[in-house]
Amino acid sequence: MEHYDFKNIESKWQKIWEVQKSFEVEPSSTKPKCYVLEMFPYPSGYLHMGHLKNYTLGDVVARYKRMQGYNVLHPMGFDSFGLPAENAAIKNKIHPKKWTYDSIAHIKKQMKAVGLSYDFRREFATSDPEYYKWTQWLFLFLYKQGLAYQKEALVNFCPQCQTVLANEQVIAGSCWRCDSKVVKNSLKQWFLKITSYTEELLSDLEILNEWPEHVKTMQKNWIGKSYGAQVSFPIVGGGEIEVFTTRLDTIYGATFLVLAPEHPLALELPQDPEIKEAIKTLINKSLLTPEIERSAEEIPKEGIFLRRYAFNPFTEEKIPILVANYVLYEYGTGAIMAVPAHDTRDYEFALKYNLPIREVVVPQLGTRCEELPDDGYGYLINSGPYDGLSSEEATLKMAEFLQEKLLGKLTARYKLRDWLLSRQRYWGVPIPMVYCQKCGLVPVKEEDLPVLLPEEIDFTPRGMVSPLATSDEFLHTSCPQCGGSAHRETDTMDTFMCSSWYYLRFGSPFTNREPFIKKDIDYFLPVDYYIGGVEHAILHLLYSRFITKALGDGGYLNFQEPFSRLFTQGMVLHTAFWCPTHYWIAPKDVKEEKYCPHCGMELTTSLEAMSKSKGNVVLPETISHKYGTDTGRMYVLFAAPAEREFEWKEEGVSGIFRFLNRVWKLVTSYQDIALKEMNSHPQNKEDESVKFITHKTIKKVTQDIENNFRFNTAIAALMEMVNDLKAIIESNNSLSEGVLKEAVESLVLLISPFAPHLAEELWEKLGHQNSLTFQKWPIYEENWVKEEVVEMPVQIDGKVRSKLIVVRKDRTLLWDVKEEEKLKELVLQDEKVLKFLKGKKVKGIIVVPEKIISIHTER
Repeated sequence: MEHYDFKNIESKWQKIWEVQKSFEVEPSSTKPKCYVLEMFPYPSGYLHMGHLKNYTLGDVVARYKRMQGYNVLHPMGFDSFGLPAENAAIKNKIHPKKWTYDSIAHIKKQMKAVGLSYDFRREFATSDPEYYKWTQWLFLFLYKQGLAYQKEALVNFCPQCQTVLANEQVIAGSCWRCDSKVVKNSLKQWFLKITSYTEELLSDLEILNEWPEHVKTMQKNWIGKSYGAQVSFPIVGGGEIEVFTTRLDTIYGATFLVLAPEHPLALELPQDPEIKEAIKTLINKSLLTPEIERSAEEIPKEGIFLRRYAFNPFTEEKIPILVANYVLYEYGTGAIMAVPAHDTRDYEFALKYNLPIREVVVPQLGTRCEELPDDGYGYLINSGPYDGLSSEEATLKMAEFLQEKLLGKLTARYKLRDWLLSRQRYWGVPIPMVYCQKCGLVPVKEEDLPVLLPEEIDFTPRGMVSPLATSDEFLHTSCPQCGGSAHRETDTMDTFMCSSWYYLRFGSPFTNREPFIKKDIDYFLPVDYYIGGVEHAILHLLYSRFITKALGDGGYLNFQEPFSRLFTQGMVLHTAFWCPTHYWIAPKDVKEEKYCPHCGMELTTSLEAMSKSKGNVVLPETISHKYGTDTGRMYVLFAAPAEREFEWKEEGVSGIFRFLNRVWKLVTSYQDIALKEMNSHPQNKEDESVKFITHKTIKKVTQDIENNFRFNTAIAALMEMVNDLKAIIESNNSLSEGVLKEAVESLVLLISPFAPHLAEELWEKLGHQNSLTFQKWPIYEENWVKEEVVEMPVQIDGKVRSKLIVVRKDRTLLWDVKEEEKLKELVLQDEKVLKFLKGKKVKGIIVVPEKIISIHTER
């Protein structure tokens, strides 16, 4: 028997797929479509097994759906603009373009080597001028729709990456990419008005029934809808301060107002120059403190009294106005009514600065709060005409008063802020705008797109100014409107702009006259299966939803949401080594004693997600060389449920390799019967067992693929099938060839999405001429997956006294000695049997298989 020669088998079938164009697809009027998409990678070097898990998940679905008769679109491209490529290029002292396209060539080779069934004709990189021409078109579309604008704003700046970050890219006060502390700077920037779609982005989450709940919750929290009241506090001497509060019922306890340091009134209201200087110092200090820290309850509270007052519109008391570091300008109105008795931060601030504290809500009438501050709801006290009302009743009546006096109203507020698009880096899409002294800000004409990125340039980051500003060739141009001299916008776009619409281009990548052909998009979109990391739950997914809605309103799309079904996969973990001096040390450089090879310090070990920066990666080539690509694919699918992280273990890989060898031996042992036309109807009880195993496995694997990517249990079912078939075959020589042929062919078809190279080779050895890429997926017969129930009468001394209900195992009608012993144990536990045996001694029990159980007693 020939051995499982995985190297030649995999090379052979990858060539056949390429020659036969097996995975190329066009819109069809006769076949239903299925669009399977994995989030495309940053081409920053190479792929590791952590990446492979993501792509293999999608490949299983794509192959399975093809076999079900779907017209499957399964494309791949590269998210090639942005910091990863630029930083790698700077580190390696080469141009970002060369680094990017060299990386793409290597990654594409890796993808083909692991048998991913992509239609590579549709491949593009976001740094291709043919693609970013249409990214620039998209910007101009948004600009014309009033959804792109420029303003001076305080922005998040990463000193390490030397660029501005969107709010969504600041995690716990640090840069999402390099983890450096983010600071605030004032800069004129481009924004996209995502807030125009706030309510749609929130409400349409309800129609995303096949998205994970935790992802939808993350988006809801980021959008941050709060119901409350907008209230105007008149300033003594003129003017007013607007606040937003979710606790209008506590307004009688509002004993002072607090402005965020960045609030315009913070410097306008005070008249004393010393106070203004103190506020400027506080502003600068606050800007250097991440918002997440400023809003934390434990932050030391710092404030300044402006020596100005406002009127509480309900109590008509004069209350002081202060500036404090714990109030954020970006949330609400940038001003709060402080109710120290019922808010922890206000309480701490009031104690520190000796401000009044007034209790206005109690748990029950006639009681007091056990401890202040108490932020619970209850009943009002010290609240004038509202005393005795519940918090809910009081809120409604207070809202009526506000509207009657034109002092405010009930409303909703959101935490979501407009998308900061500008980046002061080189490797990105140039923003297609021109500054003309005569005409002002002018968009580039669509026929003049793309605005090309210059290649001959010093791309070293320059902080608040883009490297593009140093290129005379790029900078100087003529005004699209008057033809006079002008200069270009030198900021580039956030790379998330590139990925916010790429799924549309995959559906129609061959046109150069428009971003996509609408009839192609109408056929292929929306994406049916979208697979990627949960780290993109807010950034990429939210931006893509926004762009889809904007294009829909512009008449370009006829669907509301881009991704019908979302699956977020778990990470692959591997041991990582940390040195306090030299940081992450690659495992290959660590000796058994686990000391740093550079300085000799003892290393700390931890399980971390595979990462090139940590050096704890396993390359697909390493696995495929030793065990074969199909082994690597099946291991990352079998090791844990697809949505969970798991630890990489080489012994698990070798276990999968042994299983594939068992499959090879089992199938090739029976290849001589493959070409015969045979009846697969069971001829005996052993045939029935094989038939049951076959159809039970078809049902299990089918349901596990359909039911939220339960690939690990699907593979476990295939392992059980192989073991059961092997056991029956070895113990019986009376199996019908037709039943055996059905079982073997079904096994090959079922394993093909997981181990496609092995399956193709075995399918050919079974005598089939055509690739199994488009073979029909096996369908189970319902009557062969039901476990048959048998009723066995129980006799005691010749009289039927009870019956035993037995489920036949694998529909087998053969009871072995073990089974008889189990039945004897069961029958002696039956209540009716025990009743008739009371006072009697059992002499013997005779089991007639599947007929009757007879109990004899001593007389």
